[in-house]
This record gives sequence, C-alpha cells and structure tokens, in this order.
Amino acid sequence: MVRETELNARDFIYPLFVRHGSGRTEIRSMPGVAQLSVDEAVHEAESAFSMGIPSVILFGIPAQKDPIGLENFADDGIVQQAIRAIKRNIPEMVVVTDVCLCEYTDHGHCGVLRPSDGYVLNDPNLDILGKVAVSHAECGADIVAPSGMIDGMVAAIRGALDERGFENTPILSYAVKYASAFYGPFRDAAEGAPKFGDRKSHQMDPGNVREALREAALDVDEGADMLMVKPALAYLDVIRVVKDAFPELPLAAYNVSGEYAMVKAAAANGWIDEAKVTLETLTGMKRAGADLIITYHAVEAAKWLK
Repeated sequence: MVRETELNARDFIYPLFVRHGSGRTEIRSMPGVAQLSVDEAVHEAESAFSMGIPSVILFGIPAQKDPIGLENFADDGIVQQAIRAIKRNIPEMVVVTDVCLCEYTDHGHCGVLRPSDGYVLNDPNLDILGKVAVSHAECGADIVAPSGMIDGMVAAIRGALDERGFENTPILSYAVKYASAFYGPFRDAAEGAPKFGDRKSHQMDPGNVREALREAALDVDEGADMLMVKPALAYLDVIRVVKDAFPELPLAAYNVSGEYAMVKAAAANGWIDEAKVTLETLTGMKRAGADLIITYHAVEAAKWLK
C-alpha cells in the first residue's frame, strides 16, 4: 500500500543482437543471450511482447565490416531486415534501433578515423549517422537511438529525419555514456570491440557528473526527445541528477552487459538469489529516476514480476 516505486514489465526495453544466417549463437560471456537470425529475433520479440514488454532495441552484426560501415545504412542491412520483420509480425511492438558505427567498422571504433593516428574524427561521422537513422526510419523503426556520443549527432540526425519526412520519429539519445569497463560482454555479443585504443576521446570520464548535465543539455537543445544514462548500476546518482534537471523528458537507464553478467555469474555459483537481486537492482534504477530500463534481464524479470 505504501510502496513508493513500482517495477513493471512496461518499463523494459529488451536488447536483441541480430545477424545474418539462421539459428542462434549463444554468447558465452552473457548466459541466456544469443546472436539471432532475423526469424529468431522475431520469435524472441514475440515472446517478450507476450510478457508485457513493449519494446526491443536492435543491434546488428553485419556480413562484412569496412572502414565506415556501409551495411549500417544499406537497404538490405541486417537491422533493416529485422525492423521490417518485427513490425510485420508484431505491429504494436515499439522498435528502437541503435545508431552507431562500432558494430559495422573493421576497426571497431564509433566513427571515421584520422589515418595518421587512428583518432576518431567527429564531423565526418554526422552525415553517416543521419543516413543510418533515415534508413532505419524508412524500414519502420519507431525510435532511433544514437549511441556514439559524437558531438552534434542529435542535431544532424534530427535534420536528416526531418528532411526525409520523418519529423515524428523520436530520438532517444545516449546523452550520458561513460567510457566504462562494464561493456566487455556486449562487445563479445556485437563483435564490436576496438581493434586498438579506447573510446575515451568521445565517451565520459566515470568520475564526472557535472559533465553529464552539460552533455544532456546539449542534446536537449539539439532536439533529443528522450535521454539515456549508460551504464546504470554504478551511476544511480547520475540518473537522479539528470532526471531532476530534465524532468519533462523520458529518461532511460541502460543496465549494461557487465552488470548483467555479474548477476548471472554469482547466481550460477549459488552466491545470490538471482530473481531477488535482479528485481532489487532494476527497482533501484527506477527509484533513482529512470522511466525506462534497457535490460537483458527483461524477459526473466517480467516472469518474476508476474
């Protein structure tokens, strides 16, 4: 009767990794998560929707990688195929798409590199990100989510979408994304680990919180419709300050792969009660201010909530 924070399956966005071919390829560092063919992704989305989960976010593993990630905005790209298939089979499912280059480039970085030293260039990426977002919207994506923390990405994508008649396609910006050690298993799943160096030139220092407010404010000014903080578990204070600063915008928290893998590993060893710890963790993210939670626990958590 007096509980202040309620967790519900409606709060979840379920990540799916989609690849060419058939069947499922289990991801060793993320027990229970797999790379999925398009038909398997549809089945997984149908299962999630039947549990009351309203949304999925798609990450693609291309057939071939190159310096700028051409399949990222190809009409027959893997994410484009998955969007069409999911919307055809589950029209009510809200399909969010990740808009970045790292899964598609042969070097694993989030954009075009400077040849002399491999530094990620900012401005040359903006046109590419616009093309990717438009390609996803044309296939039926409901929300596009740029994740590279590239300066000006929201404005570039908003302009590209508006120019092509997608004024009503919302942008969920990874506005506050830290250069975190919690991303390791995701890079296994998306086959997107950097071949050299790191992403500290464009992702945030884990010690900073005032910077989070500056980054979020920039994206709001550029037209972001929703904001995200990533990771979540070690950044609950950041979720709270961002929500307090921008209460009018929906805020998502990304319960990332390393956070998921730690719970799975401890549960497999019998050290914790997986269901109770998972639900307590997700409730903490919502209590901190998240309206939505991107989580690999989504289907299991929905079952436990029932």
